[in-house]
Amino acid sequence: MSRYRGPRLRIVRRLGELPGFTRKLSKKENPPGQHGASLSNKKSSQYSIRLREKQKLRYNYGITERQLLNYMKKARRSKGSSGEILLKLLEMRLDNIIFRLGMAPTVLAARQLVSHGHILVNQNSVDIPSYLCRPKDIISVKASKASKKLVENFLEITNIDSLPEHLSFTKSTLNGEIKSIVQRSWISLKIDELLVIEYYSRKV
Repeated sequence: MSRYRGPRLRIVRRLGELPGFTRKLSKKENPPGQHGASLSNKKSSQYSIRLREKQKLRYNYGITERQLLNYMKKARRSKGSSGEILLKLLEMRLDNIIFRLGMAPTVLAARQLVSHGHILVNQNSVDIPSYLCRPKDIISVKASKASKKLVENFLEITNIDSLPEHLSFTKSTLNGEIKSIVQRSWISLKIDELLVIEYYSRKV
């Protein structure tokens, strides 16, 4: 399944706030569609609840179904809580790190920065949005005026007051550092990862 290209507020109305997907919030409270008002009062099945939590991950981190399934398999093979490991894998992606540093307003915008070669990791150009960052990695911007101007414009839009504790950022030099692996409590997305594990229980 390809990435979603349609109206973003429609997804927000269906799934709730998705900070990595869009900064906008819908003024409408009901789910989208002609029967949205009646659906908001209808009791959801267990399957639909699990599906909704899974979709939150897909849209917030901007990944395809196949990518999410691969991350799920990797989390299952690792020691520890599969749900927390899955979230940490997604949070440590380079495009998400760029977003969390405030260098881009959304994960999609961060992905474009990376894909177009504007971002350096440890002074090396990295154009793979799914690149998994590690502690002590230094994230910086390419030395060209165009790259710096683009990130500076994004910083004015995002205006993030505080960073998660595993990251640090110096605005004057446009340098960010990953201090540690992200902890579950530092993840801003409101999600029940156990329901995602249950959703994939028969597929992985």
